[in-house]
Amino acid sequence: MADVSREQVEDKLKEYVDPYMEKDLVSTKCVKDIGIDGGNVTVSVVLGYPAKGYTDQLSGKLKELVESIDGVSSARVDASSSVVAHKVQKGVKHLEGIKNIIAVASGKGGVGKSTTAVNLALALSAEGARVGMLDADIYGPSQPRMLGVHGKPESKDGRSLEPMISYDIQAMSIGFLVDEETPMIWRGPMVTQALQQLLNDTNWDDLDYLVVDLPPGTGDTQLTLAQQVPVSGAVIVTTPQDIALLDARKGLKMFEKVEVPVLGIVENMSIHICSECGHEEHIFGDGGGQRMAEQHDVDFLGALPLDIRIREETDSGKPTVVAEPDSRIAQIYCEIARRTAARLSLQGKDYAAKFPQIVIQNN
Repeated sequence: MADVSREQVEDKLKEYVDPYMEKDLVSTKCVKDIGIDGGNVTVSVVLGYPAKGYTDQLSGKLKELVESIDGVSSARVDASSSVVAHKVQKGVKHLEGIKNIIAVASGKGGVGKSTTAVNLALALSAEGARVGMLDADIYGPSQPRMLGVHGKPESKDGRSLEPMISYDIQAMSIGFLVDEETPMIWRGPMVTQALQQLLNDTNWDDLDYLVVDLPPGTGDTQLTLAQQVPVSGAVIVTTPQDIALLDARKGLKMFEKVEVPVLGIVENMSIHICSECGHEEHIFGDGGGQRMAEQHDVDFLGALPLDIRIREETDSGKPTVVAEPDSRIAQIYCEIARRTAARLSLQGKDYAAKFPQIVIQNN
């Protein structure tokens, strides 16, 4: 019986295409180690994105592949995840305590962007990541209610704020600092300054991802974020409706112009399933998000149904991912989270933190 070679194992592993990165694990350098002892093979796989709900399935499929090689009597595959910091816009530095910032945007209001953002954050957390949520909608903050958080953040030093914690998510919003019914009658410069303070003066604690819920449109807040905040990638939320898609394209093009990678498009309210008879109907149109993704050569991250439970659970301060973690809707959010983080994992890494700072002193 001929000895099994490393090349044989690698070639066999290349046959498996990861469904979230859409590439094999060898070319993406996720296979970290291959051990061969006679007919016993051990493989270590480290994904660059959180995937707690997927690693067991992955290990099983890779084990089957390796054991199909002639000469292999047994295989053990260990799959885990490790999130690193990725490149951001030129001239913008990473913030302390945050590896990656993901902006969630929409061209217009009413498409369910905030609901998608909070469930995306909760899904990333459920998959094993350390996650924060910044509510960047100064005029209409909704994350305090969606996360079911009340009260005001503490300040231990009188200069910075401690994030509020809900469902293991570190959160910050202007809604924690003002009364829920107080209107923010501010001009653009005040809004952008408030956003920067909320971001920079919060003691974020070792986050893999900070999800930023942007206000709708392409105004001052979006431009500030795109030009001065280290954003690793953006997610565009739309409905299949032509008007929503028209505005979503503007948001996508804005991120392209400021060189923020668009990780993909989420189509919300994609289909309505009648709770009485099960009839399916495309109320807002059919396949618009998918076509937009194809036209602009970006990924289609997933489609969410128009379901009353999503609205009810989010309004009550317990979004679907934590209210019904085993439901089909929660599974869709987790699929979208894995796909989003996987697309980000394929981008260039940020090595700035690994290099020592050179200080020149005149003695």
